[in-house]
Amino acid sequence: MATSTQQMREYETIYILRPDVDADTADKVAHRIGEVVDRESGKLVKFETWGRRKLAYDVSKHRKGVYVYVKYLGKGGLVQELERNLRMQDAVLKHLTVQTAEFVDVETVTIDPEEVKFRRLELPAEEEEKISREKMLGLIEGERREERRDEVDEFVGREEEEAEPSEPEAN
Repeated sequence: MATSTQQMREYETIYILRPDVDADTADKVAHRIGEVVDRESGKLVKFETWGRRKLAYDVSKHRKGVYVYVKYLGKGGLVQELERNLRMQDAVLKHLTVQTAEFVDVETVTIDPEEVKFRRLELPAEEEEKISREKMLGLIEGERREERRDEVDEFVGREEEEAEPSEPEAN
């Protein structure tokens, strides 16, 4: 008699929390993800917190974010439900889900209980450099612009010295 094995897809989701998020809010989001995976008959494989990192570009006026990586097994409806729940959380800036494997036999996947546990978020308080309102509005130029302007002035000055003085044209 043939035994039927349950096959699921393997997914990875990375979501980014606001940089000023407290540990309780991060726990709440993590537990919500665990609930959704359980409710949709999925299996949580790995849960990692990567910490506070710089974003490639500003997202909702934030330059940094707290990255969290989740690896799980499930069917197609699980991803839509998980992403819907992430969109409802105010602490989540962005999220991305990628399917890493099409057919995974659930019995062959070994799940380490230590990797599935969400470790409480313990981030040191960050001292962001204070940017004055004038600098944000562009009223005061930053150091980089001033250095660049000096380089341009120096280059233009060399070109003027190298150019020969032109004689006025005679009519």
